[in-house]
Amino acid sequence: MRYQGRLQDWNDDKGYGFVLPNGGGDRAFVHIKAFEQRSQRPSNGMLINYQLRTDERGRLNAIAVRSATASKAAVAPKRAAATARLPHVSLGVGALLGLSGLWIVKLVPDWTLFTALGMSVVALGFYLHDKGAAARGQQRVPENTLHLLSLLGGWPGALIGQGLFRHKTSKQSFQFVFWLTVVLNIGAIVLIASGKIALPQ
Repeated sequence: MRYQGRLQDWNDDKGYGFVLPNGGGDRAFVHIKAFEQRSQRPSNGMLINYQLRTDERGRLNAIAVRSATASKAAVAPKRAAATARLPHVSLGVGALLGLSGLWIVKLVPDWTLFTALGMSVVALGFYLHDKGAAARGQQRVPENTLHLLSLLGGWPGALIGQGLFRHKTSKQSFQFVFWLTVVLNIGAIVLIASGKIALPQ
């Protein structure tokens, strides 16, 4: 017998949450490995179809989980879609090219460019790893780690990773913090290029 309900308390980093059946009843544990298809990343409020199984400890587990195509659970769908459509790869490459131009004309010190390049490579690798972990239902890279890499200068690589792997582009809370790190980095670069921050070359 199949049931229908909505996801609750979904922990995206660990890949599990609970489902509360429509019409009331006991909620069941849901693991990302129970999803038959993973074309859409699970999120709180997502409408799903599932079967029930009781484990050896008597707890309800949702199995054979499918996303309900008629779901009305999308949060701020227009804003999420707009963010997902951003040319992330072009923006990331453009940022690195722009910083390289500032370096060529000696407006920013060497370490600024090299830090951005190095941290971008690291960030790109972390996004690739996290995307693979999400698809396999394995332990995820903490979002705070991804944000820290962006804050330390790897935001161009993070943009490229988001675009190449279609990863983290529709999660509004993540994007808000990410773009905050971008603004902080750009502000620092502007101050350095304008000479308002005197730093060693």
